[in-house]
Amino acid sequence: MTLEATADNVDHGTAASGSSFYAAMRILPRAQRDAMFQVYSFCREVDDIADSDGPRPERLAALQKWRDDIDALYQGNPPPRLRDYVASVKTFGLKREDFLAIIDGMEMDVPQEIRAPDLATLDLYCDRVASAVGRLSVRIFGMPEEDGILLAHHLGRALQLTNILRDIDEDAGIGRLYLPREALLFAGITSDDPVKVMQERALPKVCNSVAVRAKTHFEKADEIMRRNRRRAVRAPRIMSKYYRAVFDLLLERGFALPREPVRVSKLTKIGIILRYAII
Repeated sequence: MTLEATADNVDHGTAASGSSFYAAMRILPRAQRDAMFQVYSFCREVDDIADSDGPRPERLAALQKWRDDIDALYQGNPPPRLRDYVASVKTFGLKREDFLAIIDGMEMDVPQEIRAPDLATLDLYCDRVASAVGRLSVRIFGMPEEDGILLAHHLGRALQLTNILRDIDEDAGIGRLYLPREALLFAGITSDDPVKVMQERALPKVCNSVAVRAKTHFEKADEIMRRNRRRAVRAPRIMSKYYRAVFDLLLERGFALPREPVRVSKLTKIGIILRYAII
């Protein structure tokens, strides 16, 4: 399959099945669920392009084709792979700039692998690949505009920073290092070679500083969800609780070698669903 293979006739729900995202979205009413699965499918498509091992010019061209298709969707001439997005865009007021921001975020990994970005670049990356997804999502959930944007900002960053902490070794294996340059230098780490950084004894100090940022974002997201209608925040609350469980397991394990993968137990996942899905 080429990088430009389309998503014609994709079952968006099937594309999401097996992910932590899937259980949270299954509780939504049909129109919201379909729209969220479309957003998820779009994210998977562009992420797969960015993470493929194809030639960089080919990946950049495939991402540009997605930009062109998003533009066509909003100009009233959707390509086949986006035809079923039309109703969701209209019903929920989904913004073109958020779809484009996601593509821009995925593209940040393509010209060259990200290695020790400064904090401003890391925050921009988190905004594009996570909070932009959140901005689409909160419109679908029906949250008030101001709190919805705030929730997308904080929860998106909390989830993405958790992903970064969880995947540091896996990312290093493909030449990527998302830990911020300032935190590395503060810990006395001057290298930006991902493999070398993974062996540094001071690495836990770096990871713990990122964890502090993630924790603050989790807490601010919780504040926002507490003051909104329970039904409107069911899905993001489930995602938050799942990722917070991952985050807590990471803190409990620590970041010194050896770093065994962390996994949320099936019982914990079921408990989260039962507690927060039922109104």
